[in-house]
Amino acid sequence: MSGVAIVGIGMHRFGRTEGVSGRAQAVHAARRALDDAGLRFSDMQFGFGGSHSAGDADTLVSELGLTGLPFINVANGCATGGSALIAADAAIRSGTHDLGIVIGFDKHPRGAFDTDPADHGIGSWYGETGMMVTTQFFGMKIQRYLHDHGIKPDVLAEVSAKAFRNGARNPMAWRRKEMAAAEIAAAPMISHPLTQYMYCSPAEGAVALVLCRAEDAHHYTDRPVYLAAATFRSRRYGSFEVFSPWLALDRADSPTVEASAAAFAAAGIAPSAVDVAQIQDTESGAELMHMAETGLCAHGEQEELILSGATAIEGRLPINTDGGCLANGEPIGASGLRQVHENVLQLRGDAGEHQVPGNPQVGFTHVYGAPGISACTVLTREEPS
Repeated sequence: MSGVAIVGIGMHRFGRTEGVSGRAQAVHAARRALDDAGLRFSDMQFGFGGSHSAGDADTLVSELGLTGLPFINVANGCATGGSALIAADAAIRSGTHDLGIVIGFDKHPRGAFDTDPADHGIGSWYGETGMMVTTQFFGMKIQRYLHDHGIKPDVLAEVSAKAFRNGARNPMAWRRKEMAAAEIAAAPMISHPLTQYMYCSPAEGAVALVLCRAEDAHHYTDRPVYLAAATFRSRRYGSFEVFSPWLALDRADSPTVEASAAAFAAAGIAPSAVDVAQIQDTESGAELMHMAETGLCAHGEQEELILSGATAIEGRLPINTDGGCLANGEPIGASGLRQVHENVLQLRGDAGEHQVPGNPQVGFTHVYGAPGISACTVLTREEPS
């Protein structure tokens, strides 16, 4: 089986772009990725892509080129982008194709996501009790986590403050204004203990990646980044996940635990080797929990790491260096690919003002979403042996 390399990346700025459709943003990202690899759309042997609110990805061929390639729509909630990448990875590793493109994009209306319980196989009572409002779910989940692991709620504001500091250094981010932790903590309470600026918002944006067989990578770039692993897991009985209508007596690990462990095992790399990580921060509590669930630290260690600056860009474990979902917002189809785009920039040394120092070699990404799904990748500067 062949290895896989990322040889082209492209992005449309996240946030709100009035008058520009989600599809137009996707075309922009795709063309930038193709230019980055020195290729044309007619060179692509396949495409995978997805969007939650902005249309069918396969119809982008109307603008990119009617070349007859197989272009498959992927829809998997917050893991749409990650799932499209996993499909592309499999297509190349299996030998089915040598070269292709992955595109994730979205343009959500303003306001919170409006999801029907029936779409997730849940009775209407679940919405009537307010649990379809994800802000409430995440507030409950982080309350229990802080209690179980003896972590002070004050650290949640520090997570958001770091996100806005990083976003201010990232020209592609939506929120580019720094906020002090005290201001974040004093903002209106949404779902205790999470305040207004501890949550991300639905947004717009697009990301595209060009992938090829690892052995062909130097035909397209002198700085390939290798996709050492791409994994996906869904929830098990007993895990407490968003849009889950029960809480079992027997507790089980989150799908994040299994997906990240599988990614590190497939890559043959330990979590301790990660130089830069992008992990899901739908709200600041999610970053806190996922730091441990992905194996980047032990449960209960997060408070010391965050307060000491270890998770800052200049720290020993930089996390969400582009500002994460908190500073970028979350266009569902593009969010997971944004993380990969950021890690490719970091491993190339092209991240500019938000570049991690010390020539990072290993990047990790993690996305989490409803109804309890997780997708992870491990990226490396050197081709895996």
